[in-house]
Amino acid sequence: MPKALVVDDEANIRELVSVYLTSAGFAVEQAAGGAEGLRMAASGAFDIVILDIMLPELDGATLCRRLRETSDVPVIMLTARDTEFDKIALLESGADDYLTKPFSPPELVARARAVLRRASAPTSGSEQIRVGGLVLDPGTREVTVDGAPIDLTSKEFDMLTVMMRDAGVVFSRERLLESAWGFSGYVDARGIDVHIKHIREKLGDDAASPRFIETVRGVGYRVRKDAS
Repeated sequence: MPKALVVDDEANIRELVSVYLTSAGFAVEQAAGGAEGLRMAASGAFDIVILDIMLPELDGATLCRRLRETSDVPVIMLTARDTEFDKIALLESGADDYLTKPFSPPELVARARAVLRRASAPTSGSEQIRVGGLVLDPGTREVTVDGAPIDLTSKEFDMLTVMMRDAGVVFSRERLLESAWGFSGYVDARGIDVHIKHIREKLGDDAASPRFIETVRGVGYRVRKDAS
């Protein structure tokens, strides 16, 4: 039974989400504030965190950023903000997915299940993928650069896997959404830029003179086949 943590300062929202998740087979615990939510989420006891952006003590975006320092537990954010800037800010904080309020509880359950499937499902093919000094192991879900381990979130790992399997092939943002998420309705395709930025930073890549991930202007991204 997957364990979910629901963090929201509105009791009615917490109860609504908890009822639907429980009915879907989740074990659910709740937190009403950011500090309590961070303490519980960082314990490692949960498989997924449902997190409101507006929280007392510690806002959801800050909570998610701090959690990402030690954990890659999947996070779905709930927000009343609906501008492109706000959506990208959520992804910048490390969220895997988000829903804007008012939201459909059945859709939230469906997204929670999808996030968990992607996080737990073994990547097809067990052979290590090597591109120069970049090595990705689908079986252990580990990535190294020149032998040094790199800590990627599950979503970053999935995106990098897709591109490394076809090194040299240019992936549009829309194609990355379809390939790594399995559907195109996750977020505006520009949100892919945020994930690519995070991957590059972790790989030590320079966007101006990339070693691994190259931008093809007006098209998308590719892992350089000739990466050293």
